[in-house]
Amino acid sequence: MIAAIGLVVGIVLGVIFQPDVPIGLEPYLPIAVVAALDAVFGGLRAFLEGIFDDKVFVVSFISNVVIAAGIVYLGDKLGVGAQLSTGVIVVLGIRIFSNVAAIRRHIFHA
Repeated sequence: MIAAIGLVVGIVLGVIFQPDVPIGLEPYLPIAVVAALDAVFGGLRAFLEGIFDDKVFVVSFISNVVIAAGIVYLGDKLGVGAQLSTGVIVVLGIRIFSNVAAIRRHIFHA
């Protein structure tokens, strides 16, 4: 529940203050957002399954964002940033849909 409240507060603060993202970090923001969403949906799934651990959630959230951004940064340095960005989005997208499917099954018992 704390994670959901934090997400809502973060969105509201972002809408109110409209922070500027430095140009150098702009390519990494979408990847970081998708990685964060993966952690949020994974945390929600764990909560519904009764195995949620706040420490695991925080570590997962931070490590997902850092690793995904690091992969894209490495791809940029190697000249294949777009391809690695696509790969990261596909992998995280599959994980998000998998978690959402498990959440749906848990809620609707179907």
